[in-house]
Amino acid sequence: MDRAELARMIKSAAYLEGDFTLRSGRKSTYYLDKYRFETQPVILAALGRLFAEHAGSTTTLIAGAELGGVALAAATSLATGKPFIIVRNAKKDYGTSNLFEGVLKKGDRVLLVEDIATTGGQVLEAATAITDAGASVERIVAVIDRREGARQNIESAGFRFESLFTTADLGIGPS
Repeated sequence: MDRAELARMIKSAAYLEGDFTLRSGRKSTYYLDKYRFETQPVILAALGRLFAEHAGSTTTLIAGAELGGVALAAATSLATGKPFIIVRNAKKDYGTSNLFEGVLKKGDRVLLVEDIATTGGQVLEAATAITDAGASVERIVAVIDRREGARQNIESAGFRFESLFTTADLGIGPS
């Protein structure tokens, strides 16, 4: 499957029209439901392979923030053979009280995968948690950049940002 076909499949699976409030609080007349494409094995496997192309020779770990980044991190882990961690939105208040599930070590070099980037708020929280733990984020890669400020916010925070697709690639909004 080529990139154009994958873009068509993602849009077909996930694109909804209506009145939506995004995680950022912004209003939108369309919504990209990540779970509708992340739960499709053919799409998820293809995304894992594309994310794997962004893992450098020095990358030691894949990370994804709960909940949308978990399946993506797992697919990327399978495609790269590298372990992955899940970054929780908040520490558990029971058991191990971990912020990370899996093993994150000081010095790890992390590829942080993201589903939909609007303003970049959630992935920036995850990136900060990773660096606060003594690891480094080599880059943040999103499936889709909605082109609504995520790139600027992520890069101004000092992280490298890339996306597999933009909304323009999916035929949504201005090109």
